[in-house]
Amino acid sequence: AEVDKFMEGQVSNKKIAGGIVVIARAGKIGFFHTYGQMDIEAKKPMAQDTIFRLYSMSKAITTAAALTLYDAGKLKLDDPVSKYIPGFAKLQVAAKDGLRAPTREMTVQDLMLHTAGLTYGAGPDPVKEAFGRLKPLASKDLKEMADKLAQIPLAYDPGTDWVYSVASDVLGRVVEVASGESLDVFLQKAIFEPLEMSDTGFTVPEAKLSRFAANYSRSADGLKLVDEPAKSQFAKKGTFFSGGGGLVGTARDYTRFLLMVQNGGELNGKRILKAETAKLMTTNQLPEKAFPIRFGTEVRHGTGFGLGFSVRTEIT
Repeated sequence: AEVDKFMEGQVSNKKIAGGIVVIARAGKIGFFHTYGQMDIEAKKPMAQDTIFRLYSMSKAITTAAALTLYDAGKLKLDDPVSKYIPGFAKLQVAAKDGLRAPTREMTVQDLMLHTAGLTYGAGPDPVKEAFGRLKPLASKDLKEMADKLAQIPLAYDPGTDWVYSVASDVLGRVVEVASGESLDVFLQKAIFEPLEMSDTGFTVPEAKLSRFAANYSRSADGLKLVDEPAKSQFAKKGTFFSGGGGLVGTARDYTRFLLMVQNGGELNGKRILKAETAKLMTTNQLPEKAFPIRFGTEVRHGTGFGLGFSVRTEIT
């Protein structure tokens, strides 16, 4: 009742157009309620099978896919990223006194933890300038993105800080090289098919566009449409598969993914990850020197990071 009251208030106060809340316990869904509208202009009510842009929730899925390769012995967490992207061997750090070599190379685990020295373009001036000029996230594919990032200095030495970044997109490229398949194909085989995540992918097919939510931004004047389903980039098949923010999917599908992780890497008899590997996703892996982590200007006390997920280190 409290959840319903809160969510209905968010809709009536025009904080959101609509939403879905799913609560699962002991592997079973006990609460699955919808609120508001998925498309205000079309007057479509939110439905349980509405397809959303997953944005950064893509990161955990990409990490899990990389960890299936770790379980298979096709990559190691302490592998230098340059093993898969040779250009990264020459990366330098933008220090106060100019560019210099990093104290160590970034590793695959650094990519999973956001301790790689990468950013989304923030950081010292040389990082901002090169990121703005090269626009790596506007590349035609992950290989081109990685080639551009190899020309941009790191914002800090790998392993010394936590900064939310393009690391998950780089991890997607590592997955492609280690698996020999494009990220969309590998995710389909390694994660989506075995977990029956039938509505998750990088594109909304034309036959499912009627279930694709409109996207809104919040302003003083209320909600403003920023991405119309039929005209969305997600409605077009592309070649840049963003492991950091490019997936779409349903609440049901993502819940199945989360239940797999919570259940030690297995769901309904299908094992995706070894139990000890799944545990790496949900336990803090950050070094002490990375605390407290910051998200923009917000300091997040009592919060660490597992492989692909933010995790609590304190309960207040």
